[in-house]
Amino acid sequence: MAHTLPNAEHAPAEGKTRRDFIVLTAQAMAAVGAATVAWPFIDSMNPAADTLALSSTELDLAPIAEGQAITIKWRGKPVFIRHRTAEEIKEAQNVDMKELPDPQTDAERVKAGKEQWLVMVGVCTHLGCVPLGNRSGDYKGWFCPCHGSHYDTSGRIRKGPAPSNLVVPPYAFLSDNRIKIG
Repeated sequence: MAHTLPNAEHAPAEGKTRRDFIVLTAQAMAAVGAATVAWPFIDSMNPAADTLALSSTELDLAPIAEGQAITIKWRGKPVFIRHRTAEEIKEAQNVDMKELPDPQTDAERVKAGKEQWLVMVGVCTHLGCVPLGNRSGDYKGWFCPCHGSHYDTSGRIRKGPAPSNLVVPPYAFLSDNRIKIG
């Protein structure tokens, strides 16, 4: 029997066959199916609606007298809000940056035009303690008695084991006397 060559019209083009197409299509459908099954599990890791509701808070600043500080809770953490005096602002602005372990100007820590308001997360950056306020410590700011970290009137670390300044959360002024944190 003579061997005949297949008709050129029916020959596979460059090694691609119908089987390759079917395999690729099946793999694509399997990937889509896996993503469809995995999505509810991935989506369940997003924060719940009640948690998102706590992600921001608004506060009226009018009752806070000059020189007074209050503490509120935001996302389960204490937030210090201080209505600084002109003397405290001047002290914070006149610090030599070379003296700071974590150099940051006072202007970087407050909103322009609202320098009298200092808003910070009240958690020591050393081990998560809550520092004492009311012009405490060697720099008349905040003092963490647990390990001896001293913060100045701008919440910058000046002395002690804390590696960085108190964190300034995202906040914005909604009006002259109202802020939104978060």
